[in-house]
Amino acid sequence: MDFDVGIACGECDTFNPMGTPSCTACGQSLALAETGSSAAGGAVAANAEVDAAPVSVSTASPPSKEEAMEQARNYVCRECSTPVPSGHKFCGTCGAAVPPEVVELRTNYFGTMQTPGKARLILIRGDSGVDGLSYMLQGTEHIAGREDGQILFPDDQWLSPRHANFVYEGGQLVVRDEGSLNGVYVRVKGSVGLELDDAFLCGEQLFRLDAAPEDTAGPDPDQTYFYSSPRKAYGFCLTQLLAGGGEGLAHCATGSSVAIGREDCDINFPTDVYMSGSHAKVEVGGDGRFTLTDNGSKNGTYLRVKGSQPLGHGDYLFLGKQLLRVEMTA
Repeated sequence: MDFDVGIACGECDTFNPMGTPSCTACGQSLALAETGSSAAGGAVAANAEVDAAPVSVSTASPPSKEEAMEQARNYVCRECSTPVPSGHKFCGTCGAAVPPEVVELRTNYFGTMQTPGKARLILIRGDSGVDGLSYMLQGTEHIAGREDGQILFPDDQWLSPRHANFVYEGGQLVVRDEGSLNGVYVRVKGSVGLELDDAFLCGEQLFRLDAAPEDTAGPDPDQTYFYSSPRKAYGFCLTQLLAGGGEGLAHCATGSSVAIGREDCDINFPTDVYMSGSHAKVEVGGDGRFTLTDNGSKNGTYLRVKGSQPLGHGDYLFLGKQLLRVEMTA
């Protein structure tokens, strides 16, 4: 049996070879310990080792501030090894608290995201408990979704894993739908053109613009007519889309417009707290073109993006359950 002579660190009791200036584990200075001073809390010690294996001295430097913040952002629960999403203070699996130092580093991490840049997204309302968080858009692309990308909302089941991308095209910020199931919705300013099969949001209600139903008033082959209510001349139809993709209420327009709101409209939703009294309307002109108009509603009307759409300062958009606002900073 051979013996190696070294120093036991007074802070963490780690054995260090003679001549090591600082503890290889915690970084505590060992200069005083080598002279036998108790000020360093250390003492010269003999460490017995079988076969005299050489002592390995770690030369790894502590992580930089940026590396530490990135590690905190990707924190894994120390109790059950479950990844804890950014913004959460407790593990969703076992309930263990995120250590205060990790929370502080995450705050610093997100603070660095708020340095001046071309544009940023502000989370106005979501389901992750971090409303007001901002995401700087300083790269060439910025993927948002449930699993894949830089802007993640892992608890939002309405988001696709890779939902949307925010890119700059010729200096213009553009949002691009990445083939998501539920789409990207941008708030209407005044009036916008509408086409058949377009989807839009009013309050919590999702609608699709459909053509007027076909005229099926003719008789069966045996010349028997189907008994029904008197048919009117319909210009178009608004179909309510329900959770799971089913169709709900269908309103056929007997005139050139249909008003949507909480009360005294053609289609009323008195229990929808996000619906204004007179919220929006859909019109068809003499040229057959459709228009969607927001009637100054408090919470806005949102039209689904087809492919991609430019964004400007003050624009609002929905990604799943997340309501975001665009701010241009440069």
